[in-house]
Amino acid sequence: MANLHYLVYVLLILTVSATDQQRRTTFIVRVQNDAKPSVFLTHKHWYDSTLAAVSEQNLLSSRIIHTYETVFHGFSAKLSAVEASKLESASGVLSVIPEQVRHLHTTRSPEFLGLKTSDSAGLLKESDFGSDLVIGVLDTGIWPERESFNDKGLGPVPIKWKGKCVSSGSFPATSCNRKLIGAKYFSAGYEATNGKMNETIEHRSPRDSDGHGTHTASIAAGRYVFPASTLGYARGVAAGMAPKARLAAYKVCWTAGCFDSDILAAFDSAVSDGVDVISLSVGGVVVPYYLDAIAIGAFGASDHGVFVSASAGNGGPGGLTVTNIAPWVTTVGAGAIDRDFPADVKLGNGKLIPGVSVYGGPALVHHRLYPLIYAGNEGGDGYSASLCLEGSLDPKSVRGKIVLCDRGINSRAAKGEVVKKAGGIGMILANGVFDGEGLVADCHVLPATSIGASSGDEIRRYIQSATKSKSPPKATIIFKGTRINVRPAPVVASFSARGPNPESPEILKPDLIAPGLNILAAWPDKVGPSGLASDNRKTEFNILSGTSMACPHVSGLAALLKAAHPEWSPAAIKSALITTAYTLDNRGETMIDESTGNSSTAMDFGAGHVHPQKAMDPGLVYDISSYDYVDFLCNSNYTTKNIQVITRKHADCSRAKKAGHTGNLNFPSMTAVFQQYGKRKMSTHFIRTVTNVGEPKSVYTVRITPPRGMNVTVEPMKLAFRRVGQKLNYLVRVKVKAMKLSAGSSVTKSGSIEWSDGKHVVRSPVLVTMQEPL
Repeated sequence: MANLHYLVYVLLILTVSATDQQRRTTFIVRVQNDAKPSVFLTHKHWYDSTLAAVSEQNLLSSRIIHTYETVFHGFSAKLSAVEASKLESASGVLSVIPEQVRHLHTTRSPEFLGLKTSDSAGLLKESDFGSDLVIGVLDTGIWPERESFNDKGLGPVPIKWKGKCVSSGSFPATSCNRKLIGAKYFSAGYEATNGKMNETIEHRSPRDSDGHGTHTASIAAGRYVFPASTLGYARGVAAGMAPKARLAAYKVCWTAGCFDSDILAAFDSAVSDGVDVISLSVGGVVVPYYLDAIAIGAFGASDHGVFVSASAGNGGPGGLTVTNIAPWVTTVGAGAIDRDFPADVKLGNGKLIPGVSVYGGPALVHHRLYPLIYAGNEGGDGYSASLCLEGSLDPKSVRGKIVLCDRGINSRAAKGEVVKKAGGIGMILANGVFDGEGLVADCHVLPATSIGASSGDEIRRYIQSATKSKSPPKATIIFKGTRINVRPAPVVASFSARGPNPESPEILKPDLIAPGLNILAAWPDKVGPSGLASDNRKTEFNILSGTSMACPHVSGLAALLKAAHPEWSPAAIKSALITTAYTLDNRGETMIDESTGNSSTAMDFGAGHVHPQKAMDPGLVYDISSYDYVDFLCNSNYTTKNIQVITRKHADCSRAKKAGHTGNLNFPSMTAVFQQYGKRKMSTHFIRTVTNVGEPKSVYTVRITPPRGMNVTVEPMKLAFRRVGQKLNYLVRVKVKAMKLSAGSSVTKSGSIEWSDGKHVVRSPVLVTMQEPL
């Protein structure tokens, strides 16, 4: 065949065809750059020809799922195992990769971040609130009628915009306006695996039937809305980070999840449409970057100058849980703001146990105590009952009582529904040991509150002792509404995923944290605030928690920074956010880890908590080009084939390997990993280049805070800039002595390097991990 010398990239996705129940294999086939042979009239013509070479049947066009043109050249299609095998062994096929299904990482935050509308100067003013910037949100769609998406006072749609509003029965063309300037949906990959969607519960349109996408979009760029609250909680003005930025919604998530072929199609479309920022509150397991459709799509976006932020995941507080870890993605963990919703438990022995809740219905009587039981003690299957799973509770034991349930398996709100159906009048939801002391407020369907793991143990002990005595266990829940100016804040949310980076230990992830706990934002009609099908309550706003909520804070801030500094690359914007992040809370102490109450570390918060006003004027930035990332991948021992799958670029790895190691990517943080192997002394170095974006004539001096017991030096110790845009290099040397460690264990210590000219402080975390191999 004439086209065999053209390289093809293939992503292999195992699915089951809903039509014939045969195992089918869905491919994402990538062609090198735009190398369509001239014998073919169109890319589609060429793709059909490629399929024809391996096909067992003639239904070619019906099996093409998506075609990709911008961040990725190629197509996705369904093939049998035999066809896949033929294609895999064909000349020019680069790789065959299993697809993944991704899942969602589920208006005080602007004020907490220092973004006040009354400021005469500052980031909102400098950037005109982001009015010419477009944020693409890849999520569950959008509910366009929400006041957060009104276009009052906005100018015309930016001239560069090429996107469109895809209309359908449930989403007329009038759903878009000068605020929501684009809306599309991508379901072909989802339906290739799951069969035709059930349109009685899902919208075949950009309309949001879940709530998650509406919530994240309004966090990134919601307009000012007053009054705003959820069931009376968090009253005030609701606002997104970039209130005048334009929004484009790309619906990629459905009831069964978010499929790689659809996500990649949305990346492709968003970049082609002209977005400036992509916000992705979705994730999955960690795989090498050349097997990761999100990493590949994000690289293509970054290569086109588009900033990509993604949620770190909700797998915390355990280590190695962070996802979306490619260095060209800004990976966002979650922190708490200085607001909470206390709902305390009062026990029969007079003890008050702290809890949190967003419950807006009729409350329990404060001065009256109600019978209290632990579901796991009440006969039947103790384990299922302890978790308050569907059908596990005995109404005879539960009726008229407050029930203590353990977290796990079903959703927190669903446990309350189970208790309510069994006749319970209230619920106390206790964290497991792994959840620690982190508390998440939920919109419950009955009087309910969440408590920490140690408090759960205390209540179980009380129930046990009271049951043995003559005074049976009793309790009530006291709802205290909204409390602000909470100290300490911020804290690292217990659920926020933690480092180290499982794929590239030398790249610190998460990059930073942003508000992600109990965040108020827009919510659709037809979805109750608890998210349960039986919940018929309506609210214009809802309070949710997750790194899903933290990510769009950074997406909106990136749009403001891009508006204020149109010449900045995605890496420069990321650098500004990282080097100006802070690590001290509102008491002046290191932020605490909500799960333990102890000080948190860079593995929990990355560089720290985002600080928008300082990020606008960072002084120096660490810039990174697409070819720097290619060198990084070379030094990560990726093959030239793997690198081409990710970057579409031919890599000369001999030059890159001479130039250094993975730690020499011009990243704003520095992480060294030493394998001891019996060595007594070890050392490494980092080379960094900083670009002056501050004053023309400025002299920066360095302040080194080395990790405890380790030696860090910087050369030179002074950087003198003559002009804006000038680049200067410096060298960091790290020397360590072996530590006593048991086989297979490791220890990480952190310090920092700060460059200051008296006005700016440019801070880089320095982490050193010592490992004793097995």
